[in-house]
Amino acid sequence: MTKHKLFKLGAAAALTVTGVSAITSLKTARAANFTAIKRVKINYLPGKGLNIWTNYNKGKFMGYRAKDGTIWNVAETAVDKKGNLWYKVGTREWIEARYTVDVGMDTPASTNAKTKKSTAKNGVNNVISLGTVTKKSTKKSKATKAKAAKVKKAKQQVGKPYAWGANGPDSFDCSSLVQYVFKNAAGMNLPRTTYDQVKVGQTVYQKSQANGQPVSANNLQVGDLLFWGSESSPYHVAIYIGNNQYVNAATPEQGTILQTMTSYFAPTIVKRVL
Repeated sequence: MTKHKLFKLGAAAALTVTGVSAITSLKTARAANFTAIKRVKINYLPGKGLNIWTNYNKGKFMGYRAKDGTIWNVAETAVDKKGNLWYKVGTREWIEARYTVDVGMDTPASTNAKTKKSTAKNGVNNVISLGTVTKKSTKKSKATKAKAAKVKKAKQQVGKPYAWGANGPDSFDCSSLVQYVFKNAAGMNLPRTTYDQVKVGQTVYQKSQANGQPVSANNLQVGDLLFWGSESSPYHVAIYIGNNQYVNAATPEQGTILQTMTSYFAPTIVKRVL
C-alpha cells in the first residue's frame, strides 16, 4: 500500500480519518523535514473536516479530511481549470485554498537552510524541492524583466471599458484585469476572483496587522497586488506600477484607469506574487 506523507504541524489528531485502511497508509511528516512556501489554517465549518483530494484537477476524494482550525504546511500551489486555487499539503494530497486562511511563517531562512543540511545528513528523503536558481543574478534579472512586463501590459489596458464578469482583452472587471496582465506579461496563472487572488503570494501589508497605519509606497514593489476589504471578503484589486500609482478596472463609469494612492482610498492588503 502506498504511503502518503502529510505536511502537517502537530499531532495526527488533526485528521478525521475514514476507515482503518486509510490510517495505516498515512505518515505525518514534521514541518522541519521539508521546505514550506507558506502555512495555512483550515477555515471550514466548526467540527467538520475539509476533504483532501488526489489532485487539483478532477482529483478523487482520498477518504480523509483536514479538521477545521488545524494548521498545515503548503509545498506547492496550483490553479485548476475553473480558476480555483489549490494547495498541496502532502506527497499527492491537495486541499481547496478558499477554505483556508494564511498564518505566519515563523521559521527564518537560516533555520530552513540548517534543517535542509541536517535532513540530508540523517538520510531523510521526504524533503520537497521547490527548485533552486544557481545564479542569483539570473534570477534577479528575470524578476526585473517580469515586473517591467507587468507594468507595460497593465498600462496598455488603460482606457478599456469596465464590465463585470468580462475576461478581456476588450473589457475587464478588477480581478480579470489582474489575471490577464499576469498571464500575458509573465506567464503566471492566477485565480479569476479577488477572493482567490488574495490567497496567492506573500502578504506584504495588512492593515489589521499594521495598527491601522496606511501602507507606504516605500514598502511596495512594482507588480504588487493591492486589495481593498478584508482578507476573507476583498471587494477590489489593482496592480501597483510604482511611483505611488496603480492600474485598475475601477467602475463602469471610469473603466480601466491609472490612479494615485491616497489616504482616503488606501489598500488594506498587499500581496506579492513572485
